[in-house]
Amino acid sequence: MTLTQAQQTIDQWINTTGVRYFNELTNMAILVEEVGEVARIMARRYGEQSEKESDKQADLADEMADVLFVLMCLANQTGVNLETALQKNLEKKTLRDSDRHKNNPKLK
Repeated sequence: MTLTQAQQTIDQWINTTGVRYFNELTNMAILVEEVGEVARIMARRYGEQSEKESDKQADLADEMADVLFVLMCLANQTGVNLETALQKNLEKKTLRDSDRHKNNPKLK
């Protein structure tokens, strides 16, 4: 599934199962909440915080998918084609950072 196809699938789901989009500010708050859930798992599973027994059941992939879902909702609402945006962003990073990381002594 391409990003464009995913955005179209989510739009169809929202307009049938979900009834309508939440407004953009509500979706922004939901996005932050979902990113927080990913951060919680990462901090406990891969970071230095201890993981409670109840945290061990958390599904990182599912939480990342929640982030992607809400991000795509926001993209749909604001007219952003994420596939095009990602391609442009990678081109920008490639031009800007072509030697930057190779010459970074911290990455050697």
